[in-house]
Amino acid sequence: MHEQLHLTTEWVGILSLIVFVVGYYFIATEDTYHINKAKPALFTGTGIFMLIGIYVAMSGSESMGHQLHEGINHLIIEIAGIFFFLFVAMTYIEAMIDRGVFSALRFKLVSSGYDYKKLFWVTGILAFFISPIADNLTTALILSTVLITIDKDNRAFIVPAAVNIVVAANAGGAWSPFGDITTLMVWVDGKGAFTDFLWLFPASIIGWSVTAFFLVKFIPEGKPPFAEGEKKIEIAEGGKVIMGLFGLTIFLAVMSHNALHLPAMWGMMFGLAILKLYVYIMNRENRLNPLEETKPINAFSWIAKIENDTLLFFFGILAAVGGLHFLGFLEYFTALYTQFGATAVNIGVGFLSAVIDNVPVMSAVLKSSPDMGIDAHSQWMLVTLTAGVGGSMISFGSAAGVGVMGKLHGIYTFSSHMKLAWTVLIGYIVSVIVWYIQFQILGFGA
Repeated sequence: MHEQLHLTTEWVGILSLIVFVVGYYFIATEDTYHINKAKPALFTGTGIFMLIGIYVAMSGSESMGHQLHEGINHLIIEIAGIFFFLFVAMTYIEAMIDRGVFSALRFKLVSSGYDYKKLFWVTGILAFFISPIADNLTTALILSTVLITIDKDNRAFIVPAAVNIVVAANAGGAWSPFGDITTLMVWVDGKGAFTDFLWLFPASIIGWSVTAFFLVKFIPEGKPPFAEGEKKIEIAEGGKVIMGLFGLTIFLAVMSHNALHLPAMWGMMFGLAILKLYVYIMNRENRLNPLEETKPINAFSWIAKIENDTLLFFFGILAAVGGLHFLGFLEYFTALYTQFGATAVNIGVGFLSAVIDNVPVMSAVLKSSPDMGIDAHSQWMLVTLTAGVGGSMISFGSAAGVGVMGKLHGIYTFSSHMKLAWTVLIGYIVSVIVWYIQFQILGFGA
């Protein structure tokens, strides 16, 4: 284990911080400058480490060079795990779009006569209860796809409904060890047992419900457009099997991590291999059937359609924060625990997660392993809750938010989210109050 470097006052530290701030500015003002968020994120993440590399080369220190080599290798492994996990999840989403799964769900919801407000609640409830199993990002991607198929032209409905899905997916993921990357990290690090996270259910669902109560007031009256003679949409050949394979792939990812001592992305990539084999078998059977003329399915076309800008955004932002950690900037954050106490700082983690992204923030907390005090267990549950739920306050503060920004490009944006962010803030405060009553006053789950 290498000793933490302290280069924050060196030229490399100051210049890297400037690059990060400028890059973050252009990420936050995507709508103003019409520059895709992946571009400044990728430039920032790679640029910081290029500066670090120049500094290390100029110093001539073999020890520092070895430390940089070890640090960057570790960071690459962390990023690759997230990158390929998302890569497979997005491929499955595109496969199900191609097979008409979401169009069929849209038809079922709209033809049932649901109005916009009922659709708002249905998609929110689904997001909250699917994310603990399928993870918050995958859930948000699926349901945001459903939103855009319901009524792609009605922004008054889509924007608050998208915010609702992001908040519900993050809140749902907070009370499951594999519902969010941050909860997974806390669980793997041994800060809580599997059942400990279930105690966060009351704070998660009450906080989301409060936010949804305010958001639904922005949902317009009426029903989505639906013609009486609209043809019923059926799931195309292989669609239901692909849905089953997606569920199997999520299971394989969980089992790879929990039982096989493999990263979760390994199970996801194995699931992708199964999908491609199934497509091969389906195409082969269709070719051997002379009575049917069907167009061959190209699995690579699904891969070509995934949101590559979302993947590159994650690479860039995780690399950027990894660079700041290498330089020693995150040490200032963890030192706050000693000065202000665990409860205050853990609540602040939620706000920091919204700005920087909850994954690197939680990573910094775990790496520093701060003194949480005599009620350390309750405090680890608090920081798990705040990092997960707090990431919803800004559109790119969580994987779910970034995924929905990519899926609803130009509709669900930083600025459109911020107009409704006050509803998320109220829900966040309520979640913390519920945690305090439950863990600190009543002692449940402590």
